[in-house]
Amino acid sequence: MAAAMDYILNGAGHGAVGQTLVDNNFDLGLFRPYRDERGIPCVSKATGRWVYNEKHKRMVQEREQVRISDLVANGVQVPVHNATALRKEEWVMLDQKVLLAARYRLRAWADLAAANSFGGFNGMSKLILEHETMTDPGEAIVDFDGLTEGRSDSPTYQLQGLPLPITHADFSFSARRMGVSRNSGTPLDTTMAEAAARRVAESIEKVTIGVNQGPTYGGNSTQVGGYGRSATVYGYTNFTGRLTYTSVVAPTANGYSPAKTLANVLAMRDQLKANKFFGPYMLYTSNDWDQYMDTDYILTGGNVATQTLRNRLREIDDIEDVRRLDFLFASQPNAAKGPGGEGFTATATSPFTLLLVQMTPDVCRAVNGMDITTIQWPTVGGLQLNFKVMAIQVPQLRADAYGNCGICHGTTA
Repeated sequence: MAAAMDYILNGAGHGAVGQTLVDNNFDLGLFRPYRDERGIPCVSKATGRWVYNEKHKRMVQEREQVRISDLVANGVQVPVHNATALRKEEWVMLDQKVLLAARYRLRAWADLAAANSFGGFNGMSKLILEHETMTDPGEAIVDFDGLTEGRSDSPTYQLQGLPLPITHADFSFSARRMGVSRNSGTPLDTTMAEAAARRVAESIEKVTIGVNQGPTYGGNSTQVGGYGRSATVYGYTNFTGRLTYTSVVAPTANGYSPAKTLANVLAMRDQLKANKFFGPYMLYTSNDWDQYMDTDYILTGGNVATQTLRNRLREIDDIEDVRRLDFLFASQPNAAKGPGGEGFTATATSPFTLLLVQMTPDVCRAVNGMDITTIQWPTVGGLQLNFKVMAIQVPQLRADAYGNCGICHGTTA
């Protein structure tokens, strides 16, 4: 199973899911029919208003329960009005499984979303997220009478763009299988739902790290008003504005000691500070570092270990944690070892990679245009029920107007 990306460009849908969403005004509730307590087919329709959700501490779309028959009577053609195969409680169970699967060992996106999350807007109705960088103007004059005329200065602005693609994966059940599950009282088999959610979450994780290439919308423009760099979804290891450090000593090199890794990390931190980024940092390692990170660093009399290399690196000022990224592959993984599918299509990075990332909003943000969501539609005359797990979750990596960036990518060469 592979995750795919569809687009809505200039108001037109590209791909089957993109076109269907455009035709239905991007209201995902219309794709999630259920039966109310009286067995009447309903959907949860957006009212067009935004309200504050106390539980989640953010603005959310207000929704109301509407009978499908009422919508049809008023000329609203619901895309799945004949496919109310799921009761509302079954939708709830399915969504809980999706969230559970998406949280396992996907550290880069989870850390970014926990530190700096940007949302509260309808990502389905937006094609691209723009922001501006600004220069730092002004000049101070030192004299004795205050009469020296200073330079008149003003800031300059540069527009940057971030595409908002849809990451999605599909699964399906036959209507008969769904009916048997309901009549027998057994829970709906959510194995495929978990697999689809896993593929979506893995794709977002790998794009965040940079081992999978994110999509580009329109490239960059040298014209007035164009973007300063390509409007591409970048990750930590392929962002064009990142700092690079190519002197990492491999732990397999002759004469290696853990102190050399400590010196490398301190040098990467100095490089970030020279570019005016002072932390806090997260140190990420490729998946070949573990046996060296957890080896003894300091030995006392009698060869008694007091700390590991990982412990020592965590003690560096402004480093919050030292963490392995499972999808930061040091070599191309063997697909036969599982989990298979989209899980092992990422590009390998160089061995013994280190990433030092300042976890602040001016460096990186997790843009959440739409939470992981499941939609449904029928085919084959209603005999097959198709489901799509989809999300608009995109990493936004940023550099200032002078090209300074708080990401340092360390490699052995």
